[in-house]
Amino acid sequence: MKPLRSRLLPAALLAAMLAVGCQKKEEAIKKKVVFTGPLLETSNVLTLFSDSARLQIKLTAPLEQQFESGDLVYSKGVMVTFYAKDGVQVVNTLRGNYGKYEKNKNLYVVRGNVVVNNEEKQQKLNTEELFFDKQKAQIYTKPDMLVRVATPTEILTGTGLTANQDFSRYRILHPTGVFTVAADPAKP
Repeated sequence: MKPLRSRLLPAALLAAMLAVGCQKKEEAIKKKVVFTGPLLETSNVLTLFSDSARLQIKLTAPLEQQFESGDLVYSKGVMVTFYAKDGVQVVNTLRGNYGKYEKNKNLYVVRGNVVVNNEEKQQKLNTEELFFDKQKAQIYTKPDMLVRVATPTEILTGTGLTANQDFSRYRILHPTGVFTVAADPAKP
């Protein structure tokens, strides 16, 4: 017969291994996995914004992802169409390869080959990143962002831009390049 000591040693080792194994399983169970992906995905999105039953803005995108924070991401591009007060005539379009709506700032960010077209004035803006503040009815870039504005008579370049949402009035913060200045007909 084996001494008591030789029988207790393997039993103690087995109990210690089981205790350690149980602790590791409990620790693994306690770790929380936080999901940071989208809560909702919608394909072929069409969002309409109106005022007094008149269409003001139309947003279309192939894919919209909604997150827990309320932010919306348009990872496959976004197209925003601005309408005149009558709700029928298109005044301006804005498109980009990527878009995001930041709910806490109430701000849209459009990135990647951003193009803004003012249909009426035939003006076209090209840049890589643009912000659209729906509340203030403004579009703008960061001060160091390159911009290019083409009109029927000239091409303007520079960095930084602020404009109203229909892009009928704009200001390039730091213009660069060659500009044509019309001579004053009153002065000889």
